[in-house]
Amino acid sequence: MSHPPVPLGTYPTPVEPAPRLAAALGLEPDDLWIKRDDLTGLGGGGNKIRKLEWAVGTALAEGADTLVTTGAAQSNHARLTAAAGARLGLDVVLVLRGSPGVARSGNLALDGLFGARLAWADAVDQAGLDAAAAEVCARLRAAGARPALIPFGGSSAVTAQGYARCGEELREQVPDLRTVVVALGSGGTMAGLVAALGTRSVLGVDVGALADPAAAVVRFAAPHTAGALTAERLRVRRDQVGGGYATLTGAVAEALRLAARTEGLVLDPTYTGRALAGLHAAVRDGDVRPGEKTVLLHTGGLPGLFGHADALAFAEQGATTFPD
Repeated sequence: MSHPPVPLGTYPTPVEPAPRLAAALGLEPDDLWIKRDDLTGLGGGGNKIRKLEWAVGTALAEGADTLVTTGAAQSNHARLTAAAGARLGLDVVLVLRGSPGVARSGNLALDGLFGARLAWADAVDQAGLDAAAAEVCARLRAAGARPALIPFGGSSAVTAQGYARCGEELREQVPDLRTVVVALGSGGTMAGLVAALGTRSVLGVDVGALADPAAAVVRFAAPHTAGALTAERLRVRRDQVGGGYATLTGAVAEALRLAARTEGLVLDPTYTGRALAGLHAAVRDGDVRPGEKTVLLHTGGLPGLFGHADALAFAEQGATTFPD
């Protein structure tokens, strides 16, 4: 059952032109726009807020006093779940893949600042992570708490409604939109956009978070779309995963540098960097063409840059001494 969302973000987020980045990608200067969902407000911003509004709204309606969710150590979703709990006066437990290290940088530092408790699940697969979260919920209930389990990445058919609303914003802001390019992780963001804009207007760039991300998009979007929706109808690129979710590829490193040096725009190495690298590849192979309005959805993730050793080392290499 879907309950009304709880307001957590600031909307509509702006859409900004990116003429220098467009030219560098091989597009016309007025072709490319950035949808700034990194500016949603709460907890450093990012796309997870639109989804959390629906997930937390349901949790509150069902009497929860504690939010539990899962993710990687540098999970943006975990960080924003912690921020939502802080704003609403709820306890938060984050069940994270991996083990505690010496450094608590990036999103982990903010998790602590927001007052979340961390439960480490070691090097488990998704099923193992889900099992660890179920165990945490059981322990909380045994202690008298009322936990609500927020799904991985905040993604579900219910929370996809947050990005259906974002798609409606985009229709008003960019009426002649041809393609919105988005990082494809747990699937809920792309699902909502597909529900609002249709399959041909949304290009998802797989980041390697799921073995079959297209199936997740179909599962979450189908309840909100007319007619049969299949994975084959989706526009999904899987050429930017590289060595896996946590790795920094050469194409992504170049995308980080390109966005920063053409527009002063900071992307992250896991999601938005891959989205831009995928857009660049799509221009090269003709899937995105000059003369068409294209939007890159900036889903946030800046704290993750500071928790990614390879990305930081790459960024630091760009600094030169004056005079050089």
